[in-house]
Amino acid sequence: MPIRSVPQRGIARLLVHAWPAVLSVTTLVLAWEAYVQLSGISPTALAAPSRVLVQGFEQRHALASHTLATLQATLLGFSCSLGAAFLFSLLLDFFRPLRRALFPVFIITQTLPLVAIAPLVVLWFGFGLTPKIVLVALVTFFPMLVALVQGYDSADHDIEALLASMGASRRRIFVAARLPSALPYFFAGLRISITYAVVGAIFAEYAGSVRGLGIYILNAKNNFRPDLVLAAVFVSATLTLCLFGATILLQRVTMPWTRLVERKP
Repeated sequence: MPIRSVPQRGIARLLVHAWPAVLSVTTLVLAWEAYVQLSGISPTALAAPSRVLVQGFEQRHALASHTLATLQATLLGFSCSLGAAFLFSLLLDFFRPLRRALFPVFIITQTLPLVAIAPLVVLWFGFGLTPKIVLVALVTFFPMLVALVQGYDSADHDIEALLASMGASRRRIFVAARLPSALPYFFAGLRISITYAVVGAIFAEYAGSVRGLGIYILNAKNNFRPDLVLAAVFVSATLTLCLFGATILLQRVTMPWTRLVERKP
């Protein structure tokens, strides 16, 4: 029997892990389609998946244009959030009194409801790209900060003591021990935050924007087109899944040794 190549084994493993999710989603969609067809419910109340697919395909150029705008805001806002979270995590790790002083402030920022803060941000920064970047950064900053700080604290104290006994500086100990220990926590926070980023961008567009999936959904709702609303929701969900998968791929590339731990004999 010929030995399967590595790509073939990877595809087979992916199919094994993916089939339960594919089966559950397919069952849900078929049940949805059957309910709409058998109940005779009006398309203006609930559109069938087949209608959503057809109308979404007809509106593919408009959806693609609005999706690119949402993706741009998501990536720019998330990049700003990631940079700020890393910078503040360094400050909180090297200057412990700052942790007690600033953490309550960061927690308060997470208690602000988006439905209240989004219109204010749009009022302050206009209808361009800036308010979307601000809201995405605001939504995703705290999970990344907590993940990084918790990751630094998970470092092996014996390794830190050994490095200190060998004359390593605090910065060297951080680079050699504390930063590597934070990688699993970092990627866990990354996966959580990237899903919040898409939601934050769409909500900012919904509050006030010219282009993006949020304004597309708002216009479709005002025109009583639930099929187009659901098409945009499907696109946003697909975008979120793609970004989530990209974080997993990045983790596998950055931390290849995790695959050896996950692989079963």
